[in-house]
Amino acid sequence: MKPAVVLLHSSMSSKSQWSSLKAQLGDAYRCIAVDLLGYGASPFPADAAEDYTHTLAHEVDAIIAATASELEPGEAFHLIGHSFGGACALHLARRMPERVLSLTLFEPVAFHLLPAQHPAKKEIVDVVERIKASASDGDATRIFIDYWNRPGAFDDAPRGAQEKMVAQITKVRLDFQALLGEPATLNDLSMLTMPALVMSGERSPASTRLLVEQLGAALPNAAAVQTRGGHMGPITHGDAVNPVIITFMSTTEVTLS
Repeated sequence: MKPAVVLLHSSMSSKSQWSSLKAQLGDAYRCIAVDLLGYGASPFPADAAEDYTHTLAHEVDAIIAATASELEPGEAFHLIGHSFGGACALHLARRMPERVLSLTLFEPVAFHLLPAQHPAKKEIVDVVERIKASASDGDATRIFIDYWNRPGAFDDAPRGAQEKMVAQITKVRLDFQALLGEPATLNDLSMLTMPALVMSGERSPASTRLLVEQLGAALPNAAAVQTRGGHMGPITHGDAVNPVIITFMSTTEVTLS
């Protein structure tokens, strides 16, 4: 049986973001791309209400349910995650480390791992607070999109694209709630001994570049790589990101065989 690969996308995206990587992986793997809660064809968190607290555990429960029909009971798999999907991948790997053959992370937004007083942590907390305080969903979405891309990126987008992004900002707020409320620490990651690749973009925000540095040091069997582009590298610079991922996975397969 071909080795399985589970792919987890970023916030305000869907499993379709991995189409190019899936095509390049070809017939060598069984690619299982998942729509995270509230994105693509996946439903919004069922219990979400005013007093609801969203967690990465909720996301991972949904991922496990979504992949159950694609994986044999107990089957091991390669795991790839970008941004919010990368943070979910870390939680999933800690829940079932014996089943994760390799772990590939492009700028996982695991902000709970940043030191509380570090400027990078304060930077992202400030972004979250500005989103919370926004007078409208449009303003909140502008803050979110411009932070991860560049100032003016939201206003430069076509009206239809803006409307789609604004429609997803409610889920983005829950994503941030889950990320900042996650209890895991860098020390908790020492259990993740599988081969790991952590990647960052050369033009990414300080918060995620620091996270990649920390993860590269904390994961026992990790390599850290920087590529062209920024935080959305897997989407905007797939020509630079995908070959690194494919080489890493191929090397891991040889080692495992």
